[in-house]
Amino acid sequence: MAKSKSAKVPARASSPRKKPPPAEGDDPLLRFGALGKAFSILQTLTLNTQPLSMAELARETGMTKPTAHRIISVLAELGFVERDHGKRGYVEGSRLIKFALDTLKATTRRSMRHTVLRALSEETGETCNFGILTGAEVVYLDRVEAKRPLVLRFEPGSMVPVHCSAIGKLLLSLEPAERREELLRAIPLTRYTPRTLTSIPSLCDALDQIQRDEIGVDDQESIEGVVCVAVPVRAADSGIVGGLALSAPVARLSMKDALRLVPKLRRAAAMMGKTFSLGMTP
Repeated sequence: MAKSKSAKVPARASSPRKKPPPAEGDDPLLRFGALGKAFSILQTLTLNTQPLSMAELARETGMTKPTAHRIISVLAELGFVERDHGKRGYVEGSRLIKFALDTLKATTRRSMRHTVLRALSEETGETCNFGILTGAEVVYLDRVEAKRPLVLRFEPGSMVPVHCSAIGKLLLSLEPAERREELLRAIPLTRYTPRTLTSIPSLCDALDQIQRDEIGVDDQESIEGVVCVAVPVRAADSGIVGGLALSAPVARLSMKDALRLVPKLRRAAAMMGKTFSLGMTP
């Protein structure tokens, strides 16, 4: 009896390994769960000069829209992000700004920028400030007081109104036209002295002149008896990053004399701008 050939059993094809689900985006922060995603959103906001919508934040961070919405809602409740005045998108919240300022104040005495600011104050004999525009206010990130009588005490982190401060009007004048109009409609034009500009037409005329000269002026508009001039600080690779200002009591320095010091401010602003070009953040 012939032996029957045993049928060959075909080898079982090895099943392919299951691939892990794709991660949301390429940002390494997203690998660290909700905490990493929160930091990714905060980092994205601080690197953009304009408000970002929910969709833009989701796109730039690589998150899905539902994930971005969930994280942003928590950050907004905690005060780390908030809607901008024009309701166009999200900006840094007051709590995040305070957090950044507290960190800055801890290191600012050792910073290159503070050295520039101190040298300018010593050269001019007056108080000098570096500030940025945040919403409807200017935040002083650093300040060196004059070593003379009659000085105003403002700590780094202090906020002053946009519409009547030299840095505020300067930075407002250099905003794109649409953004400037949006801010002017949103901010309260409160009168602080008889010289405060409280109508949009008069303020727009002043801003047009400031834009042409690139010199912000506060001629006793925020505090009676105090004058202030400001110039922009530019980073070579990211444009305007803030304003550098000098202030003094009018009893010691007239507005005319303050304007004569603008070339010194411009030189200091150029030196300060180089520190941003080195990759240092505000």
